This record gives sequence, C-alpha cells and structure tokens, in this order.
Amino acid sequence: MSYNQPPPPPPPGGTPPPPPGGYSGPPQPGFGGAPTGVPRPAELLNRFLARLIDHVLLGVVFGILWGVLSAIFLTGFTYSVGEWFLFYLFLSVISVAVNLAYFGLMESNRGQTVGKMLLKLRTYGPDGVSNPTLEQALKRNGYLALNIISVIPILGAFVAGLAELAAVIYIAVTLNSDVPNHQGWHDKFAGGTRVMQIG
Repeated sequence: MSYNQPPPPPPPGGTPPPPPGGYSGPPQPGFGGAPTGVPRPAELLNRFLARLIDHVLLGVVFGILWGVLSAIFLTGFTYSVGEWFLFYLFLSVISVAVNLAYFGLMESNRGQTVGKMLLKLRTYGPDGVSNPTLEQALKRNGYLALNIISVIPILGAFVAGLAELAAVIYIAVTLNSDVPNHQGWHDKFAGGTRVMQIG
C-alpha cells in the first residue's frame, strides 16, 4: 500500500473531512451564533429591566419634586392658567435636567446606572473598552428631553408621554434587529456606544 495516495472519499451521507488547519466545532450556542460567555451584547429584556429599575428610583424623586412644586405654585382650591403653566414649566425643566444628569453622569463616570449594576450590565464607549464620555452618554439618553413638551398646558404631558413611548419602541425595534451587537439607534447616534452583559 502506498502512503502517497489520498484518503478514500467519505461514504454517501457521511460528513466531509475537516478543513485544513483544524476544526473548532460548531458555533457556540447563543443569540446569532455568538458565544454565550461574558462580556457579550446585552439582550433587550435585561436592558429594559435595568431601565425600569432606574425609572422607579427616579419616580420617587419626581414624586417629591411634584409635592414641593405643587405646594409652591398650586395654592388654594382652584388654580389659574398661569399657576398651572408655572408648575409644569418648572416640573418639566427640572425633570429633564434630573433625568439627563442621572443617566449622563452615571454612565460616563461608572459605565453603569443603579439598574445596570443590579442586572450586571455596563455601557461602553465606541472603543468598546472605556466608559462613554459625558457627551456620548447625554446623546444616547437625549430622547428623555422629550419630556420638556409637558410644559404645554393641558395636553403637554399626554403628548410628551406619547413621544417618549414612540422613542422607546423605536429603540427596542432597532436594538432587537441589530444582530449580534444589539445597538439601538440611540447607541449609533452617540457614535456607537454598546451595552454589554458583564456577569
């Protein structure tokens, strides 16, 4: 038998020989064939839950703010249009400032908000290594400024709520359809920030 002959072909229905250079096996299980180890792009559900935790915490702050501002501007049993306008003006501006300050400062300084800490998520800048800059963190959370529409009397709060809901839905759709990176439009608007599962 000569040792220079090629190996016989595989039987019908058999598997082909491994490619030259070794074979590492099939892709690891995970979303889009990505490995299941960490860090990996964070899934939509975990990102939603982290954001929900953050908004519950901020809701406590806004409840206190509502009480303080109503005590200042809404006195008596009936309120004029001017009193309502001043109330919603201050409430809207301060709410937007608190939201942007919380998410912007937490993400740029720590890479994590409280919700992300609990869900073991972290926001990275476009380089995938460092925290986002303050500018990038503010850009990716800029849609929260839509709450300023609440300053419009009567329908403002309703319109602001619809606008923010539309932005959140669009983020969820773009995030879920971006495989395997899971970057929403707000991440791309901020230059390519990424939220990773780190635990």
